[in-house]
Amino acid sequence: MPTAAAATHADPLGIHAGHLPDLDELLAGAHVVSLPMRVKFRGILQREALLLRGPLGWGEFCPFPEYADAEASRWLASALEAGWQGFPAPLRDSIPVNATVPAVPAGRVPEILARFGRVDAVKVKVAERGQILDDDAARVSAVRDALPDAAIRVDANGGWDVAEAVEALTRLAGVGLEYAEQPVADIAGLAEVRRRLRAAGVPVLIAADESVRKEDDPLKVARAGAADLIVVKVAPLGGVRRALDIVAQAGLPAVVSSALDTSVGIRAGLALAAALPELPYACGLGTVSLLGADVTRDSLLPDDGAIRLRDVHADAELLAAHAAAPERRDWWLDRLRRVHAVLAQGAAADVPHGKMLK
Repeated sequence: MPTAAAATHADPLGIHAGHLPDLDELLAGAHVVSLPMRVKFRGILQREALLLRGPLGWGEFCPFPEYADAEASRWLASALEAGWQGFPAPLRDSIPVNATVPAVPAGRVPEILARFGRVDAVKVKVAERGQILDDDAARVSAVRDALPDAAIRVDANGGWDVAEAVEALTRLAGVGLEYAEQPVADIAGLAEVRRRLRAAGVPVLIAADESVRKEDDPLKVARAGAADLIVVKVAPLGGVRRALDIVAQAGLPAVVSSALDTSVGIRAGLALAAALPELPYACGLGTVSLLGADVTRDSLLPDDGAIRLRDVHADAELLAAHAAAPERRDWWLDRLRRVHAVLAQGAAADVPHGKMLK
């Protein structure tokens, strides 16, 4: 089994030439599902995913539709790690998680929080298109009112410019923020927001998410001194082992988060969180609570602020009940064929990750 470092450098996605599962094998064990969302999140009300059954378990391939095949190949590499390679040995068996509050009106905050049970940390979505800072402030204040002692972090998904971010975080800091995730879109902007907040004495840490997982070089943000911590997601980074190596090289505290996954995908996130040498922050892995259905009868949901590490088995009846429409199944299987070809080409060439996935 390759080490984490080997998976990043010598073999960027842990897929060696000759060890990539055959496409026919993947297609034979593929299931495409469409799961309803309890609330609109990332602009969608149905979450589609392609699940793969491998000899060691289930993997999930669910890059959002707008992702090109090269970027989506990281997600497939992650699914293949789960089903065909397995996960690294865990260092802990319980993972603290945060609640996630989408960009809903402040009046809906108690309803959203109730789905997560007791939690010690909450991530609040801000900078939603079509909303204003007053909306964000009301939502964050509603979370603070409901949970006076919780750690609150906000996630702007790069939705502000530098001046807007400084203004917003200065205002939101009044409720006590643990950190702000990706307040602006680019690394230079993150560094400038961080510099201005420090100069003004505003005690808000900066976390990088998209600037880690969507960059050709995921370590660039650390080299630029643009963040105090990084947010890592298993699937967009190409698997647990590669994510572990990125965290080690970045030398920054890490928060493990999800990409709106089913419990199969969350299992990979838990594997990463369980294998990290240090886990200083609650993780964003409680998002199955935002789904109206799942693919297993033992969903990975928070219990008393944490999720217990355990394996997940997709249920045949649930896979059938939530099977995607035939045209959507065909769309995903065609995508699987194309992305498998990208991985096959990269494994044969054994090229650096950045070059292969541009």
